[in-house]
Amino acid sequence: MEASLFQFSSLSPPSSSSSSSSSSSSLLFLRKKHSFRFTNVKHPNNLSVRASSSSGDSVVTLLDYGAGNVRSVRNAIKHLGFEIKDVHSPQDILNASKLIFPGVGAFAPAMDVLKNTGMAEALCAYIEKDRPFLGICLGLQLLFESSEENGPVTGLGLIPGTVGRFDSSKGFRVPHIGWNALQIRKDSKILDDVGNRHVYFVHSYRAVPSDENKEWVSSTCNYGDKFIASIRRGNVHAVQFHPEKSGEVGLSVLRRFLYPKSSITKKPDEGKASKLAQRVIACLDVRANDKGDLVVTKGDQYDVRENTNGNEVRNLGKPVELAGQYYIDGADEVSFLNITGFRDFPLGDLPMLQVLRHTSENVFVPLTVGGGIRDFTDSTGRHYSSLEVASEYFRSGADKISIGSDAVYAAEEYLKTGVKTGKTSLEQISRVYGNQAVVVSIDPRRVYVKDPQDVQFKTVKVSTLGPNGERYAWYQCTVSGGREGRPIGAYELAKAVEELGAGEILLNCIDCDGQGKGFDTDLVQLISDAVNIPVIASSGAGSVEHFSQVFTKTNASAALAAGIFHRKEVPIRSVKEHLLKEGIEVRI
Repeated sequence: MEASLFQFSSLSPPSSSSSSSSSSSSLLFLRKKHSFRFTNVKHPNNLSVRASSSSGDSVVTLLDYGAGNVRSVRNAIKHLGFEIKDVHSPQDILNASKLIFPGVGAFAPAMDVLKNTGMAEALCAYIEKDRPFLGICLGLQLLFESSEENGPVTGLGLIPGTVGRFDSSKGFRVPHIGWNALQIRKDSKILDDVGNRHVYFVHSYRAVPSDENKEWVSSTCNYGDKFIASIRRGNVHAVQFHPEKSGEVGLSVLRRFLYPKSSITKKPDEGKASKLAQRVIACLDVRANDKGDLVVTKGDQYDVRENTNGNEVRNLGKPVELAGQYYIDGADEVSFLNITGFRDFPLGDLPMLQVLRHTSENVFVPLTVGGGIRDFTDSTGRHYSSLEVASEYFRSGADKISIGSDAVYAAEEYLKTGVKTGKTSLEQISRVYGNQAVVVSIDPRRVYVKDPQDVQFKTVKVSTLGPNGERYAWYQCTVSGGREGRPIGAYELAKAVEELGAGEILLNCIDCDGQGKGFDTDLVQLISDAVNIPVIASSGAGSVEHFSQVFTKTNASAALAAGIFHRKEVPIRSVKEHLLKEGIEVRI
């Protein structure tokens, strides 16, 4: 694989003697451990801020500092008719006519890049001159005085307050992931078309409203406690949620920022959003068929081949087209699982990267991708870390990456030694991108036992007796697409990966896969009660009632399905309408 594949950043961080010959100097810069913390950023008086005469009203300047998925922001801007000018120097910030900062990742590495490239001073000067600015997620948090993430770490200091972590002791899962409601406090301009609809959040840290920053706050959101969802002062805006991932409602927010003086007639329908919605996720298992074409397939207990003479790979459609249809149908997220990823070098899988790139052009909800995200050495001896592999997926359009087998091995080693090495894929990726970007996919099989004392793993009393009348079971984790069992239980694995940096768990059950008899609520309840991070229930859905059952009987935050959506047996819209009738809040 040529090093030129990695195009992580439009910024070039300063050279450092500690840098290696990585194909991405900016990525290595993000990964460096610094022994210092920043003093308050000095707001320069000698920097001249002016709108570039060559920019025009149809150009947006984008501050992409080189971490995470900003492809969707780019696509949303282009979708709305604007061209993009990337920031290459502090002067590009000062010359901007409209500036968007889609901050992605962790607070400290972002401040490292801004400070050491001179972007921090330019950004402060630009904002203090009341130039049109939109910060997104971390792009909001960095405006505050400091953050507790990896810290305390000093921020840009433009807004009073400290960014702190959500309090999970109150029973709320952290990260805060999903579609939540806003409480608009004043004329926000860019939120005029939200109309009591849900918007998409994904974060572990937040700023809280106070007397000192109240003049900035334009909306709040409730999740355990009240936090700042957006700020506005003059032409300066920032939002904690992701408008580029909030569907048509989110596009309306971007449209209001980009066209502040236009009369926009198209408004989203008025909604009834009041709290965090339960998510319905469409999953696409993607693999090459026998002709080499990427197709969406679906297995029965992980067997994806037809029971025919040809034994061909089951073909249920094209990945990009299906993902686009599910977005239209109302899926809250779309998840791609590259089920041949564990055999092939993932960065050589250019078709899968293209699937992400093309999907993100028209699908403005979160995209997750999994399969083969681990350390690799190619045929030339070139080593690629799991962080580099994940980074290319992020840059191709993924918002979250899903780790399977590699997480099992990491958890086994951690439970054996009790030591966090910082070298596992979980630790590396969550340190740079934040744990909200890391999903661990757990694929267990049910193992029945007559007495819980017979095994060292956590057991549950099952709703359905085993083949020999067993009343208990433990869930053995597997790797390599369910083909190999490992000496670790799902409960033990979930607890370990949470400590190692996972922000979400995708919980599959091989026994239920493709059976259409409902989710394994025994398993989902076991894991969702064991961890403080969100859990996605997967495998077994066959009717709309199965979704309400898993949400009422367990603490699952989301439910995922594949085959019933692909075969149009149960439309996504029908699932959501049923959940609403059952009193379960969903995004419509």
